Amino acid sequence: MFSIPTLLPVLSRISGGLLLVAALSQCTSPDKPKDLTPAPAIDFNQEWQFAKDIDTVVTPSFFVKTADSAAQWKVVSLPHTAQIEPVVTDKKQWQGTCFYRKFFQVAATDSGKRVALHFGAAMHTADVYLNGKRLQRHLGGYLPFTVDISHQLKFGQENCLVVKLNNQDNPDVPPGKPLKDLDFNFYSGLYREVQLLVQDKVYITDPVQAGRPAGGGILLHYENVSPQSATLQVQTDVQNDAAQAQPVQVRATLLDAKGTEIGKIENKEVNIAAGAFGKVSQQLTIPKPQLWSPETPYLYRLVVEVLREGKVIDRQEVKTGVRTIRFATDGFYLNGQKLRLRGTNRHQEYPYLGYALSDNAQYRDAWQIREAGFNFVRCSHYPPSPAFLEACDELGILVMNSIPGWQFFGDADFQKNSLQDVRDMVRRDRNHPSIVLWESSLNETDMSKPYMEQTHAAVHEELPWKEGVYTCGWMDYAYDVFIPARQHRKAPDYWNKYAGKKPLFLCEYGDWEYYAHNAGFNQTAYAGLKESERTSRQLRGQGERALAQQALNFQEAHNDNYRSPAVGDANWLMFDYKRGYAPDIESSGIADIFRLPKFAYYFYQSQYGPINAPHGFGKPMVFIANYWQPTSSKQVVVYSNCDEVELSLNGKVVARQRPDKNNFSDQLPHPPFTFTLPNYTLGTLRAVGYYQSKKAAQMERRTPRAAQSIKLSYARNGKDLVGGQNDAVFLYASVVDENGTVVPDAINSVRFNAKGGELIGNNPVKAEAGIATILLKMPPRQGSAQLSATADGLASATLTVGSE
Repeated sequence: MFSIPTLLPVLSRISGGLLLVAALSQCTSPDKPKDLTPAPAIDFNQEWQFAKDIDTVVTPSFFVKTADSAAQWKVVSLPHTAQIEPVVTDKKQWQGTCFYRKFFQVAATDSGKRVALHFGAAMHTADVYLNGKRLQRHLGGYLPFTVDISHQLKFGQENCLVVKLNNQDNPDVPPGKPLKDLDFNFYSGLYREVQLLVQDKVYITDPVQAGRPAGGGILLHYENVSPQSATLQVQTDVQNDAAQAQPVQVRATLLDAKGTEIGKIENKEVNIAAGAFGKVSQQLTIPKPQLWSPETPYLYRLVVEVLREGKVIDRQEVKTGVRTIRFATDGFYLNGQKLRLRGTNRHQEYPYLGYALSDNAQYRDAWQIREAGFNFVRCSHYPPSPAFLEACDELGILVMNSIPGWQFFGDADFQKNSLQDVRDMVRRDRNHPSIVLWESSLNETDMSKPYMEQTHAAVHEELPWKEGVYTCGWMDYAYDVFIPARQHRKAPDYWNKYAGKKPLFLCEYGDWEYYAHNAGFNQTAYAGLKESERTSRQLRGQGERALAQQALNFQEAHNDNYRSPAVGDANWLMFDYKRGYAPDIESSGIADIFRLPKFAYYFYQSQYGPINAPHGFGKPMVFIANYWQPTSSKQVVVYSNCDEVELSLNGKVVARQRPDKNNFSDQLPHPPFTFTLPNYTLGTLRAVGYYQSKKAAQMERRTPRAAQSIKLSYARNGKDLVGGQNDAVFLYASVVDENGTVVPDAINSVRFNAKGGELIGNNPVKAEAGIATILLKMPPRQGSAQLSATADGLASATLTVGSE
C-alpha cells in the first residue's frame, strides 16, 4: 500500500472503491489552508432523558413528548451511568435494561447532507431507534459504533432518538463471564460521549464503521525514521454517498507543536463513483523530526482536508508522534535506544460513577501514572477511553492496549465478537504513538490455537507493515511478545530462567504471589505475620505497617524481575477497584480507589529520574514511609532517587547514608534508604536528598497530634475542573492537627456542602487514614463552587474551586 511510485496520480479499482495515489513531491503552492482548525462534531451530550426499571419493551409512547411519558424520564447529560453504585456493599452491582432518549432537530437546510451519530461506547448491548424505527443493534461495551440516520431523520422537525441498553450477563459479548464471577465490573449506561455528525455526502469515513482491514478513516505510518529525516505515509479513506460521481482532492498539512507548517501535499482531482469509496495515499517528509519518547512526548498535528472544486467539505485533525519501536529478546528499543519498561495496570472505573468519566478525569488518571514514575501502562482488561490514550500520547506513557476478556472462552459467537473487538480496537486506536503492544489475547483464558492465530493475524492484517507492530498474549504461542504474570510460575525462580525465543514482558506482579502464595520467597521477613498482613492487598486505613508491607512486597518482586530476561514489567496495580465476584475492594493498588497514594506509590516514584522531564516528572524526590508516632517502626524507610539521604530527628542528624544493599534491592535503579533509630522520640523527622553532592529534595514528617481541624483540597492532577462536561474531581477533607499534619488514624465523620457544584457519594462519609473523600461535579453554566466540610469537634474548612 505504501510502496508508492513518484508518478502522476494513478487510478486503480479496488474492492468497491477507488485507489488514488498522490504524487510524493512536497506541494510548492504558496496557498495555505485558510483555517486549519478541525471541523468539530456537534456536542450531543446535553439534555438527554433517562429511565430504568420500567417495561423493557420500546413502545410508541417513548417517542412523544407528553406529560404522562415525561413523568418516568429524568433529565441527564453524558457521560452517564445508569446507577450510582456505593463503594462497598453486600448488594450486587445493578444490571438490567435502561433507556436514553433525546429530542432534537437538524435544520431543513441540511437535508442534502449525511447525518450520523457516533457513540463512544455503550454498555453493552445497544439498540438504537429513531422516530419509532430501530436502526441498529451493537454488541460490545468498550468500543465505538456509528449509526447513519440520514434516511430516517425528519429535517427541520423534531426527532426522537431512543437508545435501549442492556448490561446483563451475556456469554456472547466479551468479556462474557458472568459478573458475579468476574474480577472487575462492567458498568452501565452511555458512559462515553455521543457526537452528532452533519457532513457533506463526501466525507472521511470512520475506520470502525468502514469495516475494512487496513482501511477507513486516516491511517498513518512512518518509514525511514532518523534524527535527520522521517517519511510520513498518510492514507485517507473518502466515501461518496451522493447520487452522482464526485470530483475530490485530499490535502494533508503537517504542523509542528507551535502550529508552523512543516509540509503539505495535495493530490490531483479525481472522481469517486456514487456509493463508492476512494483510498488516497500521500507522503510527507519531515526534516529533523522531534522524536516522541516518554521524556520528550512531542506531538505534531496532521490536518487532512477533503476538497471539491477547491472548497473544503470535510476536515479531520490527528495528533501524531514520530518514533520507532522494536521488541527483542534482549530488550525493548525506542528510537533505536534500549528502554526498560516500568509499568502498571489500570482499571478505568471511578467510585460511584463506574465508567462514566469525563475526558479530564481520564487525563488525571494518566497524570498520576506518570507522576508515580511509570513509563508504561497496561489497559486491563479492555480498551480504554480514547481520551486516556490521548493523555498517554501527551504525557509520554507507553501503552499495551487490550481486548475485553478474563478467564472465559465462549462459543463460536463469542469468538466472532471477540475477533471483531480486536479489529475495532486497532482501527480506533492505530494512530496513537503511545501504543506499542496490542493484547489480542483473552487474559488468563484457555484459548484455542485457531483463535490465537486469528487474533494475532488480524492485528497484522490491520497494520500490514514489516516492522513496529507487535501482538502480545499470556500464552506462549501465536503472539509476538509473551506476557505472562509473575505468579504463573512459582518461587523462587518465577520467570528468571525463561529461555524462550520471544521477548518477555511480565504483565502482572506484586499481588497474587503474596495474596495466594502468601510470601513470595521472602519467608524470613514474613515470620510471625498473619496471612492478612502478608498480602499486598492493603487499604490505606489498615495502617502504617500494612502499607509498609505492601510496598516491600512490590519492591521485592520488582527487584527480582530484573533478574529475568524480561524487557519490563507492570505491577498489579495502579488504583484499587471493585470486582463482580466480591463485595469488598480489591486493594492491591498503589493508590486507593479515590486516587490517594499509598507508600508503594512513592517507592515507584523513586525508581524514576532524577531528570528534568516535562511537567516535573522524574525530579529529585524523597519520601518518608513512616508516620512517626509511638506505634511506628524504629526502622525508617525513605524512598528517594537521590544518591544520598540525610535523616534528622528534631534537628539532630541520625545519619547520612547511601542506598540499601540487600537481596530485595540489589537490582533496583534506586534502592530505598533504611535508617535505624535507637528509640522513639516525639517530634519531626526530616529527610534531605543529595544528588551529585548537592541538596536536591527534602521532606518532613511530624508526629501527628490531636485532631483539631479540617483541610480541604481537590485532585487537580494536570487539569482544572470544567463545567458542562460532566467533569468530576475528588474532593479531599483531611483531618489535621495544629501543625497541619494529617492524623492517620482519624475516622471522623465529615459532612460536605457545596454551592455551585454537585456532590456525588456518601455524605457524611467517614475519614479513612485521616482523609474523607467525595466527588465534586460541575454542572453546565456554573463557573465555580463554594465548598465546606464540617465534623463534630473540629474546625470547619472552606474552599472555592473554579471551573474553566
